[in-house]
Amino acid sequence: MTVTPEQINEQLVALACRSNFKIKNISEYMLPNSKEAIYLHVEGGQTKLVLRPALEVFSDDFNAMDGVSRIAGFFHSSEMTRFPTRIFKSANPIHYGIGFKMTSVEGAKTFITQLVKIING
Repeated sequence: MTVTPEQINEQLVALACRSNFKIKNISEYMLPNSKEAIYLHVEGGQTKLVLRPALEVFSDDFNAMDGVSRIAGFFHSSEMTRFPTRIFKSANPIHYGIGFKMTSVEGAKTFITQLVKIING
């Protein structure tokens, strides 16, 4: 069973992340006490959190958490404006990041808490 976007939103707000905007099916959040952005993407009932590609070094740690699974490859979206760009399926660069599917509320909470610890050192 997957987690609803509302449940992940509740976890983000409870952990002091602030919402900047929502465009189409992407919402941008800023982690507390930092300028680090993460994105919440919802499509076809599947909810995923997308991180900057530089955080890929922590993929195995995040993937080992119960209720969290890494989505293979990179996730691309022009709305993720705080992320780097690369050429993907066209001549124009597009923003990209690494996606993680949340399958439990507790997994989402653990994931966000660990991410905040990593970013804030």
